[in-house]
Amino acid sequence: MKIEDIKKRVDELITIAGQVLNTKRSSDFGSHVSSEQFNEFRAASLSFLKSTFGTDHPFYAEFNKQAKKASPYDTEEGRGILKAVKREIDGGWLSTVKGLISAEIFSDFLEMAEYLLKESYKDPAAVMIGSVLEEHIRQLCLRNSIAIETIKDGKPNPKKADLMNSELASASIYNKLDQKSITSWLDLRNKAAHGQYSEYTKEQVELMYQGVTNFISRTT
Repeated sequence: MKIEDIKKRVDELITIAGQVLNTKRSSDFGSHVSSEQFNEFRAASLSFLKSTFGTDHPFYAEFNKQAKKASPYDTEEGRGILKAVKREIDGGWLSTVKGLISAEIFSDFLEMAEYLLKESYKDPAAVMIGSVLEEHIRQLCLRNSIAIETIKDGKPNPKKADLMNSELASASIYNKLDQKSITSWLDLRNKAAHGQYSEYTKEQVELMYQGVTNFISRTT
């Protein structure tokens, strides 16, 4: 789901909360709202929060705790949490959403690489695909608490992509077959970056493009 789709979905859920509140009725037992509409609102909101942030995120936990009963109060609590989500997303503060923004950038670069391949510019396409792959590997490390720097003489140095690839596979973030594929893709990228254009073919870059695109979609 792209960042604009997420923003749109938050707005939809906030609107649905308002529709639920419009069903408010009072009785001797207190105020209540349509249980059917509330349950739909709750289920849709929890599904959205889970897919966007995960069940461990405070937004999901707080919504699950505060919006439980078909009452005006619980509905307003849920809407308030969704409004907080909207503010955070609009402000660009959430790491999860930043990852999605990066995913959009990745998509743009991969589309550009695909265009270059169609025009038979295999060399810049290979460099571009490899750069996207390396950045994705770096983000996988950050997401899984794997250091992306080493300390030498008291100074931080960025880890090589091959080392990050090895550590991610060792941590079972992806399998050994993925690791071998990434090693070959990085090797092809390095050949392109160093002008060794005759050591690979356009067809190999096309396979690299397909493989990297598939790998990113599976591990994003």
